[in-house]
Amino acid sequence: MRWGTPSYGEPVEELDGPHSRWWLQTSSGSASSPHSLDRVGPVIDPDATAVWFGPDHERHRPDLWVLDQPWPAPRPQRWSSRPLVVYEAHVRGMTRALDRPDRGTFSALVDELPRLADLGVSVVELLPVHQFDPAERNYWGYMPVVFGAVHQQYATDPSRAADELADLISAAHEHDIEIWLDVVFNHTSEEDELGPLHHLRALGAHPTPAPGEPWRHDFYVLDDQGRLANEAGTGNTIDTHQPRVQQLIMTALDRFADLGVDGFRFDLATIVSRNADFARAIGDWGEARGVRLVAEAWDIVRYHVGQAWPDQRWMQWNGPFRDDVRSFLRGEPGMVWAVMRRIAGSPDLFDDADRSVNFITAHDGFTMYDLVAYDRKHNATNGHDGADGTDDNRSWNCGHEGDDDVPGDVMQLRRRQLRNAACLLLLSAGVPMFVAGDEFARTQQGNNNAYNQDNEISWINWNRREEWVDHEEFVADLIRFRSELDFTAIEFHGTTGEPDLAHHSRSIAWHLPESGVYVVANAWWGTLDVVVQAEGTWRIALDTTDPGARALADEVPTAPDGSSTKAGRIEGRVTSFEVGPRSVVVLASVEP
Repeated sequence: MRWGTPSYGEPVEELDGPHSRWWLQTSSGSASSPHSLDRVGPVIDPDATAVWFGPDHERHRPDLWVLDQPWPAPRPQRWSSRPLVVYEAHVRGMTRALDRPDRGTFSALVDELPRLADLGVSVVELLPVHQFDPAERNYWGYMPVVFGAVHQQYATDPSRAADELADLISAAHEHDIEIWLDVVFNHTSEEDELGPLHHLRALGAHPTPAPGEPWRHDFYVLDDQGRLANEAGTGNTIDTHQPRVQQLIMTALDRFADLGVDGFRFDLATIVSRNADFARAIGDWGEARGVRLVAEAWDIVRYHVGQAWPDQRWMQWNGPFRDDVRSFLRGEPGMVWAVMRRIAGSPDLFDDADRSVNFITAHDGFTMYDLVAYDRKHNATNGHDGADGTDDNRSWNCGHEGDDDVPGDVMQLRRRQLRNAACLLLLSAGVPMFVAGDEFARTQQGNNNAYNQDNEISWINWNRREEWVDHEEFVADLIRFRSELDFTAIEFHGTTGEPDLAHHSRSIAWHLPESGVYVVANAWWGTLDVVVQAEGTWRIALDTTDPGARALADEVPTAPDGSSTKAGRIEGRVTSFEVGPRSVVVLASVEP
């Protein structure tokens, strides 16, 4: 087989017991193209179900082999009976810091499922579990070697990696939890022309075209000069117009769905939807298989969040929710109208709020705690002189940068801001998502791009949980409360009348009439006098200014002198009550 031949053909195969790989020969035609290679094979089958890294493997001197391993027998999907609450987690990071022999594996993660079920989580979304290169220093896993194999380093027995993932999924189903996978079908770990050779760059190359003819490749997008396009920011871009690419993607999806996976979140999904018909075909497949589909509807070239996405059966990560809520939370002016739309399920973007995956934090960016503890990123350990990671964090450190010698009043405010953030996320229409450890204030020490930090910066610190158990209880209470809410109708109000949309305004109230709930969010640094703009009798079920509050207690103690309005009942459109600085108050209706 020759590199320039646009077919798999019959490669010269090298065998070593159960391992195999191919050797290819160059042709003068393909060698003159900008994306040709200056060395001969070996390459591996891009459709492999398992990959073995030889003892001499290095990032730019690959020693890769295909393993002949059977795929596990199909297992069923089982959607959760509870409202969707998504928990984004890293397989290794969840348990790597624990003192157990199988830490950092699928099997260790199984033992975390009871706690997550008690927390109220109904979906665990795992960062990529495709096989990626352990020599690449990519902790997150967003550099797949092949699409349809399981990362063996997450298994206690590498030869059973797919089985152990399937066992994790079955265990999650027993706890009424779905498993979604973050899948990366927009690029591969081959990077650009200077990157390591694994398969596609060689297998898909064509000879230099005649003058006036376009450059061609069977797997990657090429620019006008015949070089690999870089729309994913990683050196190459998968071309979903190509039949072989579609075959690789659909085969991988079928394999993982056969393990019982309930949903897939597509990283940089707009590269997949460069072929809108293919995105709709995946939608047809998901509907037929009973699998949920979620798009990260942007890349470094396109931004298609909302109606611009070609198939409205998919859910989408709601980037504007993250940006607008962060801005409001830190007290920026002019955000009330935007936050009203986000709380209402982003009707400017989605016809159905259930298509909106709302989040304030994700794996890339600050954790929830770092969002209230750092004004700027601290990425020096990543090795890029602090140039990596976004500068648009929309964070506020509450008056002190970082965790060294934090004044008591600053820490008290940070705790309140975390409660405020939880309320804004969990009391909005849509599907809420947060990152593993946010429920007990996990920190990455201000690193907002910890993609290569396979260490304590990224791993869950379980001692932190002991220090923040009150916040975990608060989040669990709030999730339970949310499960009873009806977001069909949402009415917005101001402190004493209509919503104040003026630039200086920093507060908003919303009423869920079908649930008997009234929420007031004050992002201003002063106290507000509020009159409930809904008829009825109300009690304060939650006030985030109370440092020891459990969310939504059945009763609120009366003040010793009986004079506090907060301790008594509030009459709609009549009684005035106070909402403290930078706080959220939740009212529940009571019988008069």
